[in-house]
Amino acid sequence: MPQLEDATAEPDAAAVEAGLDALDTPVTTAKPPSGWRRFTRSVLPPVAFLVLVVAVWQALWAAAFWPEYQLPAPLAVGTELWNLLSSGDAFGFVWTSVHRAVLGFLIAIVIATPLGLLVAKVKLVRAGIGPFLSGLQSLPSVAWVPAAVLWFGVEPTAMYVVLLLGSVPSIANGLVSGIDQIPPILPRVGKVLGAGRLATARHILLPAALPGYLAGLKQGWAFSWRSLMAAEIIATSPLLGKGLGAYLDDGRFLNDMSTVISAIVLILLVGVGIELLVFRPLERAVLRARGLSGAL
Repeated sequence: MPQLEDATAEPDAAAVEAGLDALDTPVTTAKPPSGWRRFTRSVLPPVAFLVLVVAVWQALWAAAFWPEYQLPAPLAVGTELWNLLSSGDAFGFVWTSVHRAVLGFLIAIVIATPLGLLVAKVKLVRAGIGPFLSGLQSLPSVAWVPAAVLWFGVEPTAMYVVLLLGSVPSIANGLVSGIDQIPPILPRVGKVLGAGRLATARHILLPAALPGYLAGLKQGWAFSWRSLMAAEIIATSPLLGKGLGAYLDDGRFLNDMSTVISAIVLILLVGVGIELLVFRPLERAVLRARGLSGAL
């Protein structure tokens, strides 16, 4: 009888193990959507919303609630954008701002990642620096522009300082939040297996905290982009080149609302483009790796 019990226990254990593996496996019963259906779900809704906005804008302009210098016609803004694109000025403005924002953002990642690890894992550092990181994250980045100009002059260095002060706290806090949500057993397993601090950070903490870290990166990019636009509006100089912020300020100086709205549209397009081309694919990849592909 004991032999029979052992013989029946082994299949039961195998069945339980197979059942647990099945629970961890993402469910993929639904067929993937076709190319046309995927196109209609991802492209048509924002296009329809854009058409609705332009229609309401045209109706308000036709009703003449505001004078022309306050609310120009959509056609006037479209003409301004077309002139910018045809002359190549739009690409120059976008390149000046985007390459500066990307470079500053990469530097912010290099600074904020080890800082976030230190704050998350060293209690003394967290007690001393943690509140200031949260305070810096809530501080408007435009407040740093006058100080950066006085420190470094109207030069690219001042732009990068404002950008870093706007993005580093968000990235670091996102990583800290992600590490705080890691099950405690994972670092313990790494310690038992002989992983040192660097190996634990690289192979356990960062991969496990990736959703929170990615959220911090996304917020850090948004903060860095807004910080750069504020800096370009306030600090203008031939040494800085002419970016989207400076072009926006030209519209204010010339009292030309078509230029102002055109600059806002270009700034918005850059933000939407970075979201769709960079952060949305990263989010989908992370969610699929965790069996949450239906979230996006």
